[in-house]
Parts: sequence; structure tokens; C-alpha cells
Amino acid sequence: MRLLHRLATLIIAAGLFCISFRPVIAEQNAASSRVPNIVLILADDLGYADLGCYGARDIRTPNIDRLAKEGTRYTSFCVAQSVCTASRAALMSGCYPHRIGMAGALNHTSKVGIHADELLLPELLHKRGYATACFGKWHLGTKPVFFPTRNGFDQWAGLPYSNDNGPLHPTVRDIPALPFYRNDEVTETDPDQSQFTKRFTRLSIEFVTANKDKPFFLYLPQVMPHVPIFASPEFKGKSKRGLYGDVVEELDAGVGELMRALDDLQLAENTLVIFLSDNGPFLSYGDHAGRAEPFREGKLTTFEGGHRMPFIVRWPSKVPAAQVRNELITALDLLPSLATITGAKLPTLAIDGVDLSPLLLGKEQSQGRDSFAYYSASELHAVRKRNWKLHFPHEYLTVAGPPGVGGKPANFANMKPNSIEQSGIRGIASRHGYRVEKIEQSLFDLLADPGEMKNVAADNAAIVTELSKLGDQFRSELGDSLSQVKGAGLRPAGLSE
Repeated sequence: MRLLHRLATLIIAAGLFCISFRPVIAEQNAASSRVPNIVLILADDLGYADLGCYGARDIRTPNIDRLAKEGTRYTSFCVAQSVCTASRAALMSGCYPHRIGMAGALNHTSKVGIHADELLLPELLHKRGYATACFGKWHLGTKPVFFPTRNGFDQWAGLPYSNDNGPLHPTVRDIPALPFYRNDEVTETDPDQSQFTKRFTRLSIEFVTANKDKPFFLYLPQVMPHVPIFASPEFKGKSKRGLYGDVVEELDAGVGELMRALDDLQLAENTLVIFLSDNGPFLSYGDHAGRAEPFREGKLTTFEGGHRMPFIVRWPSKVPAAQVRNELITALDLLPSLATITGAKLPTLAIDGVDLSPLLLGKEQSQGRDSFAYYSASELHAVRKRNWKLHFPHEYLTVAGPPGVGGKPANFANMKPNSIEQSGIRGIASRHGYRVEKIEQSLFDLLADPGEMKNVAADNAAIVTELSKLGDQFRSELGDSLSQVKGAGLRPAGLSE
């Protein structure tokens, strides 16, 4: 009887243990099956060569370098256009910017913005049950009707346009005070720009902490290092590359703080972190600008220095660690790829992005994008297929003389203050210290010649023909103002009243 009594006691205890343990198992299973959190960090005008993991030796970026060690670093990632609004429009919509009427860089006078019919990445994720926040520069419409809170974000704090679109612009006068928004309300004017990086980092940490028990999408489009650049007192004078290096090192420190918060909250294992820049460096500003080596030119051009960006993806146990990949991937591809990863539904309107989630997740035999079009506003400047890039004849900007110093652009001594209403390539050149040059039809092998210096068109007639036909396909769908082709697939931007 004693043996039977003991056996009965053990059975009852085991049953109670299973009952008490079952919720723990269920909780663990729920955590492991939950869709991933997403943290998308976007630097502004950061050059390809400004991070330690991309070759910088005079700027210390240990935290971003750690992301690369713990994830995958890409060497052939391109943004859709090499200027702020257009680049961000593509990132958020999965569309070539010209398709949706979002070329160039909007300013305080702009009346257009992202159209309400465009379904953006935050909207897709919000429908999937994500908490969403944007802290930093928006730049997809400077009127409240176009703001993040109208496009899938639960909350927003930051700037509607670039930080030089205010009284601190070095060459343009009569610009109103720079507004800082909390959701749809201006809460400050001309805020202390040296606190931007710390401020947006702190808001980001508060957001992930408040939403640690649900899926979240954090979009952190930092204002720096777009000119005018500022570092907080703790970082000023610390870098070997002057103030610009100080600013990048502070950005890196902010990334580190955010990653530590994810670790402390035990969220790192289920958080997909992406780091990139919106376009290449503003080379005319010299010691206040980044570097794009080994690529040619920078921001505002369709050479690789304007389009080829740092791109790092980390998701522990899902994305391979310490891997470097050189397949072609673009900002257009993030929306469809993240939709697949999270189970979100794609927009019904046509997009240009390709689902490259197998590539992002390091699947064997996964491939990158097959082809890509380099647009400047509505002008088709070049096309790429595999390692070949064909430039069609076009004008482009290059720095006018020695690069500027101390926050002033090249040729500043010869400039006369002008109006921001001036438009076109020559207006940009006059405001920012560039001159206009022209490239004729040129074919480059980007593997052998990443700096686009040796035109090999004469020796590769078949490749030129193939890429010329590819250019015609893009013109048919997306247009080309250089060829006076409208394009069948264009949609309008939104227009504020």
C-alpha cells in the first residue's frame, strides 16, 4: 500500500507540474512564432566608405561594425535615386520614385507629397498588427496631409524636410525657421541640431520599451550627417576626421545604445535590424561630407558614388553572421521582402521591388535583382544588368573646384546668395558648389572597374545592344524626359490644397 501511495503521489505531482508548466511552454512557443520586430535605421548622406566595416580607418564605428559581424554586409546595394525625397519614397513604397511622382528633394514651398493611394511599408505592417513609429526626417511631403501619421505610423517626431532647409543654409536666404514636429503639431522651431542624434535615439528606445510585448516597426531616419552637421559636446573633437567623423561616431554610439536596449529587453533574437544610408555623400561640402571610395562622384549623380550604399542586415539565427554578399539588391526590394518575412499583404498597385527575402535570409543559391534603372528625377541616365552598367548621354554634377571647408560648399567665395525657388540641374549647381558636365554613351564593367572610369563600349557591342533594349523597356513603363517618352506606368503624387 505504501508503494501504491507513493506512486499515486508522484503521479499527482507530475500532473500538477505539467499543468503549471504548460503556460510557460505556450508562452515560449508564442514568442518563437511571433513575427519579427523590425528596426530600420537610415543615415542621411552617409558615404559608402564612412564605416569601419566598409574600409574607413579614421572614423570609429564599432557598433555598426558589430552589426556586420553578427549579420550580413552587402557590397552592391543601391538606392533608387541619389537624393533625399526620391530615395525615401522608393524605400517606403517599393516603387521607382518617378513612377509615383516623388523625384528630387522637397522643401518648405512644396505642395506635393506621397499620394494617399500608395500603400507604404508602415501601412502594410500596421495592418499586420505592428506598433509603428518614425523618429527623424520624413521628407515625403511637407504638409500635414502627407505626414507619417497619415501613412501608417502611430507616432512621429522630427523634421518634415532636410535640416539645411532653414536659416542655417549656407547659400540660400529667406528660409523660414526649421520646424520640429510631434505628430502633426509644431512643438519647436530651430531646435538644437547637436542634440538630434541623441534625441531620436532616446525616443526610439522609449518606443521599443513601451512595445516590447507586441511586434513593432521602428523607422529611425537620423538627420545626420546631412549638412549642416553637428555633434553633441560629448563627441565633438573625438574623431580623426574632424567634425564629420565626430558626427558619424555619435551615430554609431546611438546604434549601440539601441542595440543594448534590445538586448536588455531580450528582444534581439526576434528583431530584424537593417542599417543603410539614403544616398551618397554631399561631396561639394568637403570636410563636412563623407567619402564614396572606390566609387565615382556622390550625391545627386547616377554614378555608383551616389547610389551604392552601406547595407547591413542582422537577425540572430535567421540571417547568417559575418557574411559579405555582392549580389545586386536595392531599396526597392525591401518592401516586398519584408512583406514576405512578416506575412503582410502587398499593395495592389504595381511596384518595382523584387522579393529578395531568400537572399536576406542567406538561403543557398539565392540570387539578387537581375536589372536596375538609374534615374535622375524623370531622366533615365543608366541601366545595369549583372555586372554591366550602360550610361546614356546625360549631364551630371561634379564638384566645382576644391571641395569646401567648414560647412561651406566648393566655390563659396564666388557665390551670390540666391533663391531656393531656382530649379533644375543648374539651380542645384549654383546653390551647392557644383558644375555641370556631360558623359556620352559609356559602358562600364562594375566588377573590374567600380569607379566607372574605363569605357569599354567599343569592345562589347552585344552588351551595349542588350542594355540599350533594356533601357527602352524602362522608358516604356517609367518614361524618360531626355527621350521625351512619358511612360505607361506613371502615377501622380499627392497634391495639398
